[in-house]
Amino acid sequence: MTDDSAAKRVHIIQGEWKVSKDPNVVLSTILGSCVAACIRDPIAGVGGMNHFLLPGSAVPGAGGGDATRYGVHLMELLINGLLKQGARRDRLEAKIFGGAKTIATFSNVGEQNAAFAQQFLRDEGIKVVGSSTGGEHGRKLEFWPVSGRARQYPLTGAETQKTVALEQRPVPVAKPVETSIEFF
Repeated sequence: MTDDSAAKRVHIIQGEWKVSKDPNVVLSTILGSCVAACIRDPIAGVGGMNHFLLPGSAVPGAGGGDATRYGVHLMELLINGLLKQGARRDRLEAKIFGGAKTIATFSNVGEQNAAFAQQFLRDEGIKVVGSSTGGEHGRKLEFWPVSGRARQYPLTGAETQKTVALEQRPVPVAKPVETSIEFF
């Protein structure tokens, strides 16, 4: 078992993914309705985590289509990152966390996120060896990518609402690139 005091903590925020071969690394994140997929190759000793806000993919031209918010984009980046570090697709195994229904009056995007992750992994032939999704409260997640160990802590109602506020934060709009050309 890994000594927690020697762990190198790497925090993953919404729209990010990380891969590591270091047995002392622990990846962590805070989830409300978002989902984190933790995927590893136990033989190659490499694993990683992503953190996505919405299922599916950005629709081109729909406005606000920041691809890093979408599950399909982050799942592909994580899997490709693992393969680049020596993982083999046929040995990958996954754990899925998050997907809470944090606001009772809203549609259940958390449930949609969890269902998307399950279906995506099934379609890719990646075995899901564990999951903890749903509920009404957020969770803090820690994942050791080399060993596959995962630990979660439930958040209180106030902590969950703080997490939801971060998830609802608008995505910064990129300034348009100057494309005009002046001829002399």
